[in-house]
Amino acid sequence: MTPITEVEGRRLSLSNLDKVLYPATGTTKGEVLHYYAATAASAILPHLRDRPVSFLRYPDGPGGQLFFTKNPPPGTPDWVRTTPVPRSEDPGARQVMVQDLPALMWAANLVVEFHTPQWRADAPEIADRMVFDLDPGSPATIVECCAVALWLRERLAADGLVAYGKTSGSKGLHLLVPLEPAPSAEVSAYAKRLAVEAESALPELALHRMKRALRPGKVFVDFSQNSASKTTATPYTLRARAEPTVSAPVTWDEIEGCREPAALVFRADGMAGRLERYGDLLGPLLDPEQARPLPAGSP
Repeated sequence: MTPITEVEGRRLSLSNLDKVLYPATGTTKGEVLHYYAATAASAILPHLRDRPVSFLRYPDGPGGQLFFTKNPPPGTPDWVRTTPVPRSEDPGARQVMVQDLPALMWAANLVVEFHTPQWRADAPEIADRMVFDLDPGSPATIVECCAVALWLRERLAADGLVAYGKTSGSKGLHLLVPLEPAPSAEVSAYAKRLAVEAESALPELALHRMKRALRPGKVFVDFSQNSASKTTATPYTLRARAEPTVSAPVTWDEIEGCREPAALVFRADGMAGRLERYGDLLGPLLDPEQARPLPAGSP
């Protein structure tokens, strides 16, 4: 029988709680739901709130079928908020917004990664943050990503911008920058300019083009996720990887001190301690007082 639970007055059906989703660690679906309810909720909800959410679903674990969906899944409860989103191919498109704990637990029960754009639902295509996705091409690892991140931190600082880091939860590193609202196209153009500069300054390490033949041993500075149509893994989301890794905020001391990839791998069972020690390291992204304008003369 499917258990029914009540979350802040909403009745939820939670299914297959004993199902092992991560065979490498034996992590069950019930443990995944517990992570979101007991550990991540207070941290992840502010980063989800008021943004249209896309889901990467992996109902049978990372070794099963994975599929990406932007449309509200069939059976979405009527109390889960949705919002219109600009899509040229579907003018009537809507997406889910995860505004509270019941919606978070409903979505987590579907077994998903959470992905969000750099803009809020009330201002489509107007970004309030910028992202760089640093993606290593083997044999490069997150260690090389950290070296590129340190260069980008200083380059952004020269333009009056402050960067904050998180792991992708996979192989790489994300840098996030709080911005005064600006058109996504302008943010994308500025981010591309810095990616090109990074390749010029670090020719043996950084790359601004995705071409596979160029990738081995280098870090792809992916600026494309600043496009209004793109999304990035939300801070604190679990990822569909062999183990229940988290897209976890990290300190600059951790980035500077990274000497081996394992140093920046964070799993669900370790996040409670990190949150107790650091709080939300990406809290400045949520504070309008921390936002800075794109530099004058940016494209």
